[in-house]
Amino acid sequence: MISAQIRHIATHLLTPLLMCLGMGLAYLGAFHQPAPNHLAIAVVGDSAQVKVLAQTLKDTGGNALDVITLPSRDAAVTQLRNRDLAGAYVPDAQHPEALVAKAGSDTTAMAAEAVFGQVAAEQGAVMTTTDITTAASGDPTGQGIFFLLVALSIGSYGSVAAIGAAGAGMSMWAKGLIGLVTSLLVSLIGLALAGPVFHIVDHDNAAVWAMSWLYSAGILAVGIGAHTFLKRWTTLAMMVLFVMLNFTSSGGVYTPWLQNDFFGALHSFWNGAGFVEGARSLLYFDSAGFGPRLTSLFAWFGAGLLVMVAAAVAEKRRAASAPRHAAVAEPAAEAEEEMEETVGV
Repeated sequence: MISAQIRHIATHLLTPLLMCLGMGLAYLGAFHQPAPNHLAIAVVGDSAQVKVLAQTLKDTGGNALDVITLPSRDAAVTQLRNRDLAGAYVPDAQHPEALVAKAGSDTTAMAAEAVFGQVAAEQGAVMTTTDITTAASGDPTGQGIFFLLVALSIGSYGSVAAIGAAGAGMSMWAKGLIGLVTSLLVSLIGLALAGPVFHIVDHDNAAVWAMSWLYSAGILAVGIGAHTFLKRWTTLAMMVLFVMLNFTSSGGVYTPWLQNDFFGALHSFWNGAGFVEGARSLLYFDSAGFGPRLTSLFAWFGAGLLVMVAAAVAEKRRAASAPRHAAVAEPAAEAEEEMEETVGV
């Protein structure tokens, strides 16, 4: 009897232990040692000295730095606004200038400043830093969008377990409709917090809200559909997809310029990066690069719909082939699975 209870407890402990392992691997793997990785910087000018300085930075930086020269300060500002650069250095014998875009990533701006600061120190000059962006009043570091992502994500994937538990026996499309309404509520909560409460978003509120709804709906669609196949493992799968791999690759803490290639590759198409970078583009960079990020959010929502279609087909087949007595026993088993999922959330 005792051994059976121990086995039962061990089975239930497997999920949180796997969560612990996954979170440790993901967060420590992504954040434990930030360092420049092909950090895109520019040196402004067309003189021989500027070209020598740029080549010296390339040679000493290796794979850490990608260095180009630009003919003018205006050209550097344009590339920063297009999000093609992490920073630009304007040489001057007495007062060199570092150009950065802190709203795009405060940590990336700091990395570029550190590189330029070394150059200025070696030249015995006092460097000034110019931020070409203006952060929202409630978000001086520009990281508030990332924490909005966290709130939206938890509200979304946490709701999957609730819909799975309360919606046992409902059709897939009924659960999908509930998920759509839930994602609307999650997005409205996010908008209220990011807008009038904390002033992280001070313009383009409607566009950010629409992105929030699309992002949340994509997570719920994936989760509701996946639950048919994964049952009590759904929450673990959702945490892998939308926490472990999502938060770490979103660019909210470190951009790919400060991460290893694995998380940098995820950043190019994962939905969290789509939301964070899309919102940054809207709010601070005149929509530069917004289109591909919006496309990625639609792609994730479309993938969720495909999973739901597959789940609906699977449920229909199961219902047609299951004995009558199995249909009676199923709700109890579902309830047990959902209890484990709720603990996981």
